[in-house]
Amino acid sequence: MRCFVLPEREPQSGAAAVPGLKARDVMELRWLQDFLMVAETGNFTRAAERRSTSQAAFSRRIKSLEAWLGFDLIDRSVYPTQLTPQGERFREHAGELLRQMLDSRVELGGKPVRRHEHIRIALPFAMATARLPHWWQLWSQERRLSCSVVVGNIHDLVTSLVSNNVDLMICYHNAQQPIHLDPDRYERAILGTEWLRPYASQALVAKGSASLPGRTTHPVPLLMYSPGVYFARLVDLILESTPVSGLRIIESDMADVLCEMAFAGRGIAWLPESTVAATGRKGLVAIGGDKWALPLSMVAYRDRANSQRSLNLFWSELCRHSAGHAGSGHEKSVSRSPAKIPVKTPVRPPAKVPSRSPRSGG
Repeated sequence: MRCFVLPEREPQSGAAAVPGLKARDVMELRWLQDFLMVAETGNFTRAAERRSTSQAAFSRRIKSLEAWLGFDLIDRSVYPTQLTPQGERFREHAGELLRQMLDSRVELGGKPVRRHEHIRIALPFAMATARLPHWWQLWSQERRLSCSVVVGNIHDLVTSLVSNNVDLMICYHNAQQPIHLDPDRYERAILGTEWLRPYASQALVAKGSASLPGRTTHPVPLLMYSPGVYFARLVDLILESTPVSGLRIIESDMADVLCEMAFAGRGIAWLPESTVAATGRKGLVAIGGDKWALPLSMVAYRDRANSQRSLNLFWSELCRHSAGHAGSGHEKSVSRSPAKIPVKTPVRPPAKVPSRSPRSGG
């Protein structure tokens, strides 16, 4: 495919023409940037805003690219915006073409163009707030790096990685609730391990209201994850083998919300150690011991087919800092079979937790 790059300004009437070159033979580099932006955002309005242009002009440029290619990139019969099958395939080529052009400009140009290499990272909110600041300092040392951070539940994160909307996914993992990604396609690196433990405020512990496993006559107040969330499934595993007598007081999808509620003395919450440490507060204490805790690995995944230079360099740095953790996770000591895991939270009377089928996500 021949690619002729024109300046940002539209050609003026009467301008010198290239002999034998028709308007439909000309493709502008910014059209690729426009297309990749709408593919990333899934929305014409947001894409136009990020490209600092009007939606009408943005739409015209997308249509110009489609006319130049000879096929539709956007399926305009559905909402929200989706790419056509040809658009999905072209997306990989467009990204690679753009990277090659920019790299060539840097390597071959008379004046090097200083620019940041960009990485798109997807991870849970708990990791984004508690872990990513430290990780980023390690991984980006002495390099001009920028990143886009996408947060969500495990279903959304995996979808983002599989659909090539992000370059890297980082998530929690436990062998009893595995994340199924084809190892032939997706490379992984273990970044470290930590524990999911029950925490309560010092005031609640002092009152004797946070003593596990609780009693039928004195149930403990529980701050629980919403059904279907990945941490909810892990707490189910813990309570299956070590049941408690408790009342479900508050539910939330987010560990940070439950952490704040626990700090306020509202009940017991199962939290990653890093979430508690990141608050910098000393008012929360771990309770119950290891039998009410579960080990977690923190795992990074990348698509082996994504060969962009910035990702390869970033992944090498990530693996260098995490090399000591590979193969040394706590999960090996856990032997319960996932086939026997129930889907309801096994909190014992007097409060019966209703049986609900978990949502996809986590």
